[in-house]
This record gives sequence, C-alpha cells and structure tokens, in this order.
Amino acid sequence: MDNIQAVIQNAIPILTYFVLKVIGAFILWIIGRRLIDFGTRLLVRSLKFPFDQTVASYIGTAVKVLLNIVLIVAILGFFGIETTSFAALLAGVGLAIGAAWSGLLANLASGIFLLILRPFKVGDLIGAAGIVGTVEEIGLFVTVVNTLDNVRTYVGNNKLFSETIQNFSANPYRRVDLVAQLHNVVDHAAAIRLLRDRLARIPNVKADPKPDVEILSFNPLGPALAVRPYCDNAHYWQVYFDTNRVIRETFGEAGFPAPEQNVFVRTGS
Repeated sequence: MDNIQAVIQNAIPILTYFVLKVIGAFILWIIGRRLIDFGTRLLVRSLKFPFDQTVASYIGTAVKVLLNIVLIVAILGFFGIETTSFAALLAGVGLAIGAAWSGLLANLASGIFLLILRPFKVGDLIGAAGIVGTVEEIGLFVTVVNTLDNVRTYVGNNKLFSETIQNFSANPYRRVDLVAQLHNVVDHAAAIRLLRDRLARIPNVKADPKPDVEILSFNPLGPALAVRPYCDNAHYWQVYFDTNRVIRETFGEAGFPAPEQNVFVRTGS
C-alpha cells in the first residue's frame, strides 16, 4: 500500500508537468497560428503596392506554409524533442514524399510558371480545365476559381498550365454570338435593318465596333442571321439576355411568322 502511495505521489508531479506542457503547447499553437495569419495578411497587403494581388497572394501562401512548419518545430522543441534531428528528418521525408508525389511538384512548378508568364491574374474571368469562372487565388499547388454558378472550385496548377487557357478579361470588350432564325417568306434585308436599329439601343452595347447582323447560313426553315453585338466584359450577360429578348420582340412587332419545319406526308397510291 505504501508503495502504491509512493508511486502516486511521484506520478502526480510528472503528470502535472506533462499536462502543463500540453496546455502550454496548445496555447502556443493557437497564439502562433493567429500571429501567422495576422502577419501574412499584413505581408500580402504591403506587397500589393510593389506587386499586384496575384503575386502578393502567392508569396503570402508560401510564407504561411513556411511559418507553420517553423511553429511545429518550435512546439516540438518546447516538449524537449531535438529539433535539429527533426528538421533533418523532415527534410528527408519531404524529399521522399516529393519523389513519390511527382504531381505535387508538377503543380508547384506550374504555379511558379503561371506567376511568371501571367496568362491570367486574380480577378480575371477565365475558361480552363473544363471550367469557367473568376480567379480568386493562385496558390502554391492549386488555383481557386469561383464558377459562374458561384461554386468555389480548386484546380491543380499543372492541369491549368498544361491545357488551353481562355482569358475573357484580357481584352477590353467581347462579342456576343447569337443566331436568329427567319422564316423563308421573311425579307432578310428588313429583318437585318430592324435588328441593327434595336441592337444599337440596348444599354451597354458598344457603338464601335458596331453590332454585326448578317446572314450566317441557310437551312430548310429559312435564312439564319448572325447577331453579334459588342460590349465590355462586365456587361456580357446583360447584353446577351437583352439581345435575345430584342430578337424576339423585334420579330414579333414586325409580324414575322415563326419558322416552321415543313412536314411532307406521303399518301398511298
């Protein structure tokens, strides 16, 4: 019984010391993470002046990852673990993981090339890797894109860099491509004249270059018109939907008959 009490008495200081160490490490982790987040935000904000948002965000992400590794090493040192040997072990493990996960290295290298070559920047509307959306962040390994239906999407940098990239924000304006189908009996010259007049009155349609309205093709229904107004990037969808509405209203007000598919019924002899 005395032996058990002695063991308990000896264990209490050890357990107390260990619990205090754990609590201290937890507090150190929380404070360290908050300071890292605060520091990287300040860094990104200060880098926006000499650089832009894209470069600043990329540097901020890299610094944040590095500081988190330093924090982990510091916490292990707080517990009395030899950090020098741990750092060497961490480097060795990193090399092994890098060799095994070549995709991560490819994403990292592609992120650097995206930053250097600058096919797009934060805030641009792009189409790449099968998605269309606004670039929110170019990270170390992935690029964050908000799609047109407001879905936050993470795309590997290597996938973006290795495929065709369309940057819809690079040029000052865009062309809206629509098709208006006419009935065979409709005078296409009158339809073209009416559409050109109405397109010029749509808000945010550019006067230079002027909207294109021309015969695009012919089919059994009649001539098909290419309807192509130009607008700034920010007004693309407004002009797109307004043009569709104008086509319908213009043809309806002019009394143009709707295109009909001719159906031939074969009768018996």
